[in-house]
Amino acid sequence: MRVVDRPGGTGRADAGVATVWTAVAVAALVSVAALVFLLGAATTARHRLEAAADLGALAAASHAAEGPARACERARWVAEHMSAVVVSCRWERRDALVEVHSSAAGRAAWFPSPSARARAGPVDRPP
Repeated sequence: MRVVDRPGGTGRADAGVATVWTAVAVAALVSVAALVFLLGAATTARHRLEAAADLGALAAASHAAEGPARACERARWVAEHMSAVVVSCRWERRDALVEVHSSAAGRAAWFPSPSARARAGPVDRPP
């Protein structure tokens, strides 16, 4: 390769390489920022789903006197209002066991659907 000296230039063959390195650095930073954003969104979704499971189990336990069917219906109502779907609601002795999955549309197809479980029962009895 022949190097042509421009007026006021150094005549070096690596002219413009800083632009390439800057573009690579910016692409790397944007990729890392996108990864951090996706991980943060996944963590937030998991926490919200755990809260939906907890509140659904508490709602079921608080309505246990009305019967298991009515109590589980209350858990479904709470989970629905928190954008979750109750997969199972069952009773083990006097404890409500609730499992929920995410119903959020627009979730990336390559992420598994998050789920959460919770247990709630009467406070007058030790665990």
